[in-house]
Amino acid sequence: MRLRFQLLVFMLLRTILNTMHRMVYPFLAVFARGLGVEITTLSYVVTARSFFGMFAPVFGSIADHRGRKFGILGGILLFTLGMGAVALRPNFLTFSLAVLFAILGKYLFDPAMQAYFGDRVPYERRGTALAVTEVSWSLAFIAGVPLMGFLIAGYGWNAPFPLLTGLGLVMFAVIWRMVPREESSRSTTSDQPQPKPDPAKKFRAVLTNLPALAGISIALWASAANEMVNLIFGVWLEDSFGLRIAALAGASAVIGISELGGEGLVALTTDRLGKPRALALGLTGNVLAALLLPIAGRTEIGALVGLFLFYITFEYVLVSHIPLMTEVMPQARATLLSFNVMGHSLGRMIGALLAAFIYQRLGFLPVTLIAVVFNMFALLALAELTKKIVIMPRIVAWFRRSESSEA
Repeated sequence: MRLRFQLLVFMLLRTILNTMHRMVYPFLAVFARGLGVEITTLSYVVTARSFFGMFAPVFGSIADHRGRKFGILGGILLFTLGMGAVALRPNFLTFSLAVLFAILGKYLFDPAMQAYFGDRVPYERRGTALAVTEVSWSLAFIAGVPLMGFLIAGYGWNAPFPLLTGLGLVMFAVIWRMVPREESSRSTTSDQPQPKPDPAKKFRAVLTNLPALAGISIALWASAANEMVNLIFGVWLEDSFGLRIAALAGASAVIGISELGGEGLVALTTDRLGKPRALALGLTGNVLAALLLPIAGRTEIGALVGLFLFYITFEYVLVSHIPLMTEVMPQARATLLSFNVMGHSLGRMIGALLAAFIYQRLGFLPVTLIAVVFNMFALLALAELTKKIVIMPRIVAWFRRSESSEA
């Protein structure tokens, strides 16, 4: 019961973190006008945010070295400092710092949280458990972004940041009280002092493990595909149908509902289907949704339906992928998960670099076609990962049975 309660609490706390991360996309043009800069300039800030994913393993591995609670609290502290900077002095510099501090906070928070539950939840139930925490992504779009849109429409572009600062302080207090200082699964009954884990050895272990690298590349290509649409969907809707702030917030809620559906499907099916098979289904569905989006997007309702399908399939990919990666290298779980975050960030950086440039020069159709290509790369990486972690163990088991029968 205590673990279920913690899952729900982390879901709500991550909703706050993810609201800041996600509100940049639908309100990109709004923030640009408020700050007095071009949309392309803000897209460079989003690109820089993704570039910081290069440092995710440095931050994420802290949870293996200093403990899960330390990593979670450190992430919340960075988030709160970033939000507070804009609340005190709203300008382009502090906004950029807030975007970067918020993502660095996620690089601490997310791997530490996922490793925390990975330590406690058996692999056969881990897909369902982590799907609960991933509901925070959809809640950010269903509730968080519309609330931020209401504040922006009524009080200006910088109105969300004082609220987010206060919520950051609340998050810190909750985690400080709820999460034990030393996790029981990592404790030892021995009286002998235990050697501290060497981050460099864990880094080398991840970078020389082919299944781990294949899994990280899935994150990279799937996120690149998603970011191609993610960065410019608000601009596309505004250009195509003249949607204003309230309507863009409503579109974000539709996307949030689609993602909630994706997370629900993961909770219901991923553990039953098997993580690799579920991931393949999600990637294939996202390819089809990307192909459909420019066709359905000729009308406002069709555009929202297309976005619904695109986001529900991506969310299914994202949430199915995480429990698979938690078991690829259990001895370096948080470190590998932080490299996985790095893969997602590099993918978003690739998508952010390409999306605005291609959209402004060639339109929306080429954006979706490149997203399809990126998803195909992710499917190839999944085939490699599946070959390593599924097919090879079966071959080994077959040879062992053959040897035992001959004996």
